[in-house]
Amino acid sequence: MALSFNSMMTFPSHNLLSKSHNLRSPKIFMASTLHSSAKERENLKKSFLPPREVHVQVKHSLPPQQIEIFKSLEDWADKNILVHLKPVEKCWQPQDFLPMPESDGFFDQVKELRERAKEIPDDYFVVLVGDMITEEALPTYQTMLNTLDGVRDETGASLTSWAIWTRAWTAEENRHGDLLNKYLYLSGRVDMKQIEKTIQYLIGSGMDPKTENNPYLGFIYTSFQERATFISHGNTARQAKEHGDLKLAQICGTIASDEKRHETAYTKIVEKLFEIDPDGTVLALADMMKKKISMPAHLMYDGQDDNLFKHFSAVAQRLEVYTARDYADILEFLVGRWNIEKLTGLSGEGCKAQDFVCRLPPRIRRLEERAQGRAKQSSTVPFSWIFGREIKV
Repeated sequence: MALSFNSMMTFPSHNLLSKSHNLRSPKIFMASTLHSSAKERENLKKSFLPPREVHVQVKHSLPPQQIEIFKSLEDWADKNILVHLKPVEKCWQPQDFLPMPESDGFFDQVKELRERAKEIPDDYFVVLVGDMITEEALPTYQTMLNTLDGVRDETGASLTSWAIWTRAWTAEENRHGDLLNKYLYLSGRVDMKQIEKTIQYLIGSGMDPKTENNPYLGFIYTSFQERATFISHGNTARQAKEHGDLKLAQICGTIASDEKRHETAYTKIVEKLFEIDPDGTVLALADMMKKKISMPAHLMYDGQDDNLFKHFSAVAQRLEVYTARDYADILEFLVGRWNIEKLTGLSGEGCKAQDFVCRLPPRIRRLEERAQGRAKQSSTVPFSWIFGREIKV
């Protein structure tokens, strides 16, 4: 929980500072902070943020008549979206897959886990850590959903169907990072402090998916991302099995199954939007694809590598955990799922958007093939997550 300046300054200083100690009380510390120079304050602000791209942010692009569409869909969401949630008592929990700390055999179970982990190569752990860090930045994703006009949780405990979905989705997703984090901690293969710093940097940095507080854009983005995470975790499951760790394969496969269920819900929302407002929805889809779908953890930083996300993505591409080909496949899948080619009655702009989106997957594949052909010889970079060992990117 974050403390405000005022709450920090209410502590008495005379109990915290004595002649025999060189410590500053919160009051003295805050006073010095408040009187710091503008340059010092700017440097402090920058210390919490990784290097990031700068662009003009568009806000609140959804017109009032489209906001009304989401209000009118409350009952529909209750009957068609909330059914994709699982009751807590029927959900798996991280502890189902981990050594039992209350058991007399706990240390033997940890030893077995660590023995299995020894057989897994470093580059796989880089990808698994990146996936875990992405899952651990969940507060950012809930925040993003609550920026969307017409569907946000206005009170923090709203009883609208949209708000219930967002909170319950967040609760289900929260288990993913918890499980992978504990597995990695017990494995002994990774530098947990560097990983924890990366998580803190990422949550502090937020994300900018360019969704403009617009639920059309927001739900297109989440439809894409849920399928991307389904593919990524599915591939780490397959590779864990190939490396002989069947328990890790089960962990990643179970997470992938959750992502698939969530994908179904989000794609169903967009499918409904195409039914009600095909023109507005296809324009939103084209807009989102022109801006490109940025990954949720694109502002990833560990305090050392300014290009950490780029390097992590390169390893994931090389191991075929998540690739540019997958990006094109996801779009092609969604175009088919939403029957984009069969849309009728569109405006002139809508028809152009329809044509653009339908032609895009093969175009992305051609560009990727050219990029691979021009690719330079691979190099190696150190990853702090694995104690600075170098990995081919």
